[in-house]
Amino acid sequence: MPTDWEARYRNADAPWDKGAPHPALLRWLAMHPGRMTERVLVPGCGLGHDVRAIATAEPTSDVLGLDIAPSAIAAASRLDHPANAAFVVGDLFDLAPEHRGRFAWVWEHTCFCAIDPDGRDDYVRAVARSLLPGGHLLGVFYLDPYRGDHRPGGGPPHGCSLEELAMRFVQSGLFAIVESGVPSITYPERDGRERLMLMQRSRAMITDPPTR
Repeated sequence: MPTDWEARYRNADAPWDKGAPHPALLRWLAMHPGRMTERVLVPGCGLGHDVRAIATAEPTSDVLGLDIAPSAIAAASRLDHPANAAFVVGDLFDLAPEHRGRFAWVWEHTCFCAIDPDGRDDYVRAVARSLLPGGHLLGVFYLDPYRGDHRPGGGPPHGCSLEELAMRFVQSGLFAIVESGVPSITYPERDGRERLMLMQRSRAMITDPPTR
């Protein structure tokens, strides 16, 4: 059964929210000042911690937080945020026309791992649609979220492998991997279980699989 994200936020049942930006994002922004500028999309932004971090670090950027859950967007909008940060209810897989091909950057954190693995090729195409040709996807991908009763197939979150990431993004012809490594800093319980990757959008045309 699909996750009811609105109900989860409405009931304050959001254990993925750590109350702060991802530490690897903060480190990356500090190490690459002036790089994540222009228009930036943060899909599945939740309460907007990463949105505010990017907008604060890069005041010339224009950062849009997108989430399917109205309660998340309402909560994010109520929190203090820079003038160059905005939040909107929306679906990455059904982007409004004004958001297609408009972004220089996409920041990924907990969106890819939240969707059903069967929808991951759709995610790759959706991110590519949002980006300008030559734009960049920077993301933390959760390789191994499984502990205790949370086993593969029981997500979200859903894990992945480096081989799958290469298959989904690179073999699609839509992205090239520029950098890839284990984040030097992350949340305590995620040490060694994530991958920080920078990818660049190719100029390939986006094609959808034929409908059946």
